[in-house]
Amino acid sequence: MKNMIRNIGKTVTGGIKRFWSDESGMGTVEVILIIVVLIGLVIVFKEQISGIVEDIFKTIREDTRAVTN
Repeated sequence: MKNMIRNIGKTVTGGIKRFWSDESGMGTVEVILIIVVLIGLVIVFKEQISGIVEDIFKTIREDTRAVTN
């Protein structure tokens, strides 16, 4: 009986150690942090980004009109 209790204790302790040293979830945290930083940059530079996008689409529209005419 004592040996069985010792084996259970070793199994539980080993499982806790493996769980504590497991780093497989770190990738998710890193991706979330990168997304948060990117969203922050978009919020800060919203006006500049929208100006650039508008200029790009304006150029595309002008070029397509030149090709169709």
